[in-house]
Amino acid sequence: MSEDNTARPDLPPAAQRALAEAAERRKQAEIEAARAPAPKEYGGRDGLDPARYGDWEKKGIAIDF
Repeated sequence: MSEDNTARPDLPPAAQRALAEAAERRKQAEIEAARAPAPKEYGGRDGLDPARYGDWEKKGIAIDF
């Protein structure tokens, strides 16, 4: 979402403050994520995430969690 919702005059002041606070929290979360990337998984499966891409097999063997 690239539009700045905090500048919308049709919203009440409380809603504008809430949007501004949420945008600030989002910005801080992005900064923290860039500082500390996700830890590396050891012993996990290779390739793309099966939950996202629907590939529930590895080397011809079906994997069921």
